[in-house]
Amino acid sequence: MAEYDYHHLPHVKVQNRSKKTLWITLLLTLFFTVVEVIGGLISNSLALLSDSAHMVSDVLALSLSMLAIYLATRQPNAKFSFGFLRFEIIASFLNGLALVVIALGIFIEGIKRFIHPEAINFQLMLIIAFIGLVVNIVLTIVLSRSMKEEENLNVKSALWHFIGDLLSSIGVIVAAILIKLTNFYFFDPLISLIVGAIIFTGGFKILRESYLILMESVPEGLNLDEIRTDIAKVEGVEDVHELHLWTVTTDHHSLTAHVFINEHIQPFCVILAINEMLKEKYKLKHTTVQIEHATIHHHGEYGKQFLEAQKT
Repeated sequence: MAEYDYHHLPHVKVQNRSKKTLWITLLLTLFFTVVEVIGGLISNSLALLSDSAHMVSDVLALSLSMLAIYLATRQPNAKFSFGFLRFEIIASFLNGLALVVIALGIFIEGIKRFIHPEAINFQLMLIIAFIGLVVNIVLTIVLSRSMKEEENLNVKSALWHFIGDLLSSIGVIVAAILIKLTNFYFFDPLISLIVGAIIFTGGFKILRESYLILMESVPEGLNLDEIRTDIAKVEGVEDVHELHLWTVTTDHHSLTAHVFINEHIQPFCVILAINEMLKEKYKLKHTTVQIEHATIHHHGEYGKQFLEAQKT
């Protein structure tokens, strides 16, 4: 007997290209984050510090993504029957929460700087911003090439992070030039607030998506009522109940359903027809269908109402 029960669908992901790409991205991001934090403190630029806060969130996001990739290679066991794929969603939730908190901190500090403007080292601010722009361009190219070779949500999320970083770096450069030309220091907190808004928007979106998955909501793009109707159309099916559809991790959906069937129909044929329909029409491969009959399986008032309806 096998140590664990047989799984007809894989509950692991092995993506070596994505792993290598994320390691390179993580090391470069960590290096520039340190440079930007030190530069922001020395130059006293809130725009730089805001961008460095975003970079810190990128380091956290990439670290969690790396952990998710390593955990995803572990096989399911008696304790974790779905494997460790869902850690990807937990990582996304934590990343989104971190982004929202960082954005709120930037808003608070930006408002303070509007009320009490502070002097800024223009040259250092501009130099570090240009370095950041170059680093973000390189990382965006690396991640884009990886996406062409191997599909991975963690890499895709990181790619969008660095597209946001590109915009942030450009914003810091624009702020530095405007300060130099006008000597108006309010451009620094203004740009930081814009960066904060970008971070908050992205963080809230990630937070919402991961929250819905953790709450086992019906995946976007799928309609439970439509699926129920299509199952009911399968020959031999007389009723569909206890229908549940949720996401374990990205692109890994699961469905369970109980169906009353005509007792004169071969149950294995009904199950096969339902599974084939769900696979072909809705791309649902991880499905569990329980065949029942109201006279045998007790369903309380629901079963009584069904039997009464059958008589009429």
